[in-house]
Amino acid sequence: MKKNLFKVLAFAFAATTLSANANEVLSIGASPVPHAEILEQVKPVLAKEGVDLKIVEFNDYVQPNIATSDGEIDLNYFQHRPYLESFIKDHGSDLVEVAGIHIEPIGVYSKKVKSLADLKEGATVTIPNDPTNGGRALLLLQSAGLITLEDPKSLTSTELDIKDNPKKLVIKGIEAAQLPRSLDDVDISVINSNYAISAKFNPLKDSLYIENSDSPYVNLIVGNSKSAKKDSVQKLVKALQSPEVKKFIEEKYKGAVVAAF
Repeated sequence: MKKNLFKVLAFAFAATTLSANANEVLSIGASPVPHAEILEQVKPVLAKEGVDLKIVEFNDYVQPNIATSDGEIDLNYFQHRPYLESFIKDHGSDLVEVAGIHIEPIGVYSKKVKSLADLKEGATVTIPNDPTNGGRALLLLQSAGLITLEDPKSLTSTELDIKDNPKKLVIKGIEAAQLPRSLDDVDISVINSNYAISAKFNPLKDSLYIENSDSPYVNLIVGNSKSAKKDSVQKLVKALQSPEVKKFIEEKYKGAVVAAF
């Protein structure tokens, strides 16, 4: 009897010790490329600091914000500030910007022409159909000299705001993740770098035209009003904004992704 009691006490002590030493789990939603790849680089660092980073991959721009707002995950890492501001305005959520990590230049791609100068009148163009990335794509087309917008500096222009369209381009908005697949059916497509990389494109080599590195579209770590205050979140930000991660971004993506710290 006494021997069994010692076993029970020993098991209880071991369980208590294990619980005390268990790392805090910090969950974060991310696009597979490059966000999840970048996050993987800091998992070992955080584990040594008592934080187990759980990466949940998403392939759209809506669900990770909903999951973060609802508390299903602590954070997300996939979006830039204009998109976050638009989402909060439309959905009234309590999402909070935590830190900026990198920029993914948006670019123009094609399987049918080798230069934008080769575009014929009436050529078909696909762009992201969400408001902020759509506006961003139109600004890029304007920068490339293909169109002129009523407000040349607006981040939220739509196809209805095009002032001049000398080549009479037919511009269609589709879901951002589907843009690489549209290339077989259109003349050019304006694609976010994360989806371009996933489709095996090298943005610097394969794009016909690409956004400047001074883009305002910095990709952010985003939390909700509660999760953003966690100490573990600051540990994550410190790890991400390290010289080691900056070097990884430079060597891995070779300019297709640019550190913003």
